[in-house]
Amino acid sequence: MSIGIWQIAIVGVIIVLLFGRGKISELMGDVAKGIKSFKKGLAEDDSEEETATTIEHSETPVAEPVKKKTEAS
Repeated sequence: MSIGIWQIAIVGVIIVLLFGRGKISELMGDVAKGIKSFKKGLAEDDSEEETATTIEHSETPVAEPVKKKTEAS
């Protein structure tokens, strides 16, 4: 059994009746803004990678050994 055009149409009508046209169009607008923001973020990451420079350290920091406390008797 496959999904026919009538089943899709009925589901679409039920969704429109439940949420209303205004709510669906608002939701789709929010999705579009999210996609635009995502694409803009990807473009900014690509441009940052091209202009990024590496930081070279002249010396590697060395940790000092921990001094143990001795009890005085």
